[in-house]
Amino acid sequence: MNEARRSTGEIVTDIPARLDRLPWSRFHTLVVVALGITWILDGLEVTLAGAVSGALKESPTLRFSNTDVGIAGAAYLAGAVFGAVFFGWLTDRLGRKKLFTITVLVYLSATAATAFSWNLWSFLLFRFLTGMGIGGEYTAINSTIQELVPARVRGWTDLVINGSFWVGAAMGGVAAIVLLDPALVAPDIGWRLAFFVGAVLGLIIMILRQWIPESPRWLMSHGRIREAEAVVDHIESFSPPQPAATLPTLALRPRPHTPLWEVARTLFVTHRPRTLVALALMASQAFFYNAIFFTYALILTDFYGIPSNLIGWFILPFAVGNFLGPVLIGRLFDTLGRRPMIAATYIISGVLLAGTGFLFAREMVTASQLTICWSIVFFFASAAASSAYLTVSETYPLEIRALAIAVFYSLGTGLGGVAGPWLFGILIDTGSRLSVLGGYLFGAVLMIAAGAIAWGFAVKAERRPLEEVSKPLGAV
Repeated sequence: MNEARRSTGEIVTDIPARLDRLPWSRFHTLVVVALGITWILDGLEVTLAGAVSGALKESPTLRFSNTDVGIAGAAYLAGAVFGAVFFGWLTDRLGRKKLFTITVLVYLSATAATAFSWNLWSFLLFRFLTGMGIGGEYTAINSTIQELVPARVRGWTDLVINGSFWVGAAMGGVAAIVLLDPALVAPDIGWRLAFFVGAVLGLIIMILRQWIPESPRWLMSHGRIREAEAVVDHIESFSPPQPAATLPTLALRPRPHTPLWEVARTLFVTHRPRTLVALALMASQAFFYNAIFFTYALILTDFYGIPSNLIGWFILPFAVGNFLGPVLIGRLFDTLGRRPMIAATYIISGVLLAGTGFLFAREMVTASQLTICWSIVFFFASAAASSAYLTVSETYPLEIRALAIAVFYSLGTGLGGVAGPWLFGILIDTGSRLSVLGGYLFGAVLMIAAGAIAWGFAVKAERRPLEEVSKPLGAV
């Protein structure tokens, strides 16, 4: 049922209830594939950037130091922070679908340009722009996942899509094995070709994205109720006819945009406890992941003497553990609930990180054994990190969902992600395992503290409609 009350400018609609009652269909599977491809792209991009670090140091043109490699990782993340905020703001104003194309085009252009870098500063600029495109994707994609997927499977779906990052990581590992083999490709050419792999995959994404509709929830919040109705009719056509029923309705006043002062009030006054949880989860997982993953190749080359062209073999098992985590335990976020699962995965990750750090510092593990340890650590950490995006994207109102994701992604990445690779680059340059252990222990403390905060303050959002978890700002 959809009704427009012209005298008051209100809309009464059952669109959210119609979306949430649908059984899983081919449409939802296609959404998972098309949106998951984006995180495959990100995983490929980050893995190649990490795997080529040795080649960048050996390049006769660039000749990077470990600190330069860390700064390059920080530049990529800084771009992602800026892109997330800018494109997140546009996503709430212009819609989820339009931003899909824009952000992918930014990524494509910048990652291709990276291959032509001639010095440190040009490389940093192109990595910054590449990060902008990926940062914009985070906001549009996570908003779309929440608004198209039925409530009862929203958690698992979100975790699996975000976890598909590691399918890309595995692909990047394989690509690195080939492209960084000096017997096959010249050392100063291989790393350049590596960045073209991401550009090619970006073209595939643009093709897949064409059939994904605009979010009906976004359309209704902007008063475009007929378009929203048509999209829902299309989605329902993928499922058997549903029995007639009186569905819950939502009354709201459409708005073209939300003033920034109202965004700030919602985030830092109305939902202050949720903001504490979101910031803790995003910052801790950003430091945890980016500090370790961006510099893992340096650990292998500097402390274990692994040739840069073999780094890909160590990335593969690492990626498998990361992907299996959300897939195998993701359903528990919808059944046992958000609060216990978020707290458990964060705390377990922190404890395992500290244990692995001690084994590394005491030289009790080989490179292969260290990789196995990381695979176990990140089995839990991958689900934890994905749950941070799930938490932010489902616990804030519809009208500011994309911008909220952008704000906390940016704050978390700025506080934890940008500093992590830079700090670990410096720690690795000392040549001291104890120095690196200090970085690991800091990350462990952050994860355990975030888990404790989630246990105390996280919202019980499992199997609940988005509009019930957080009432739209325009609701009446």
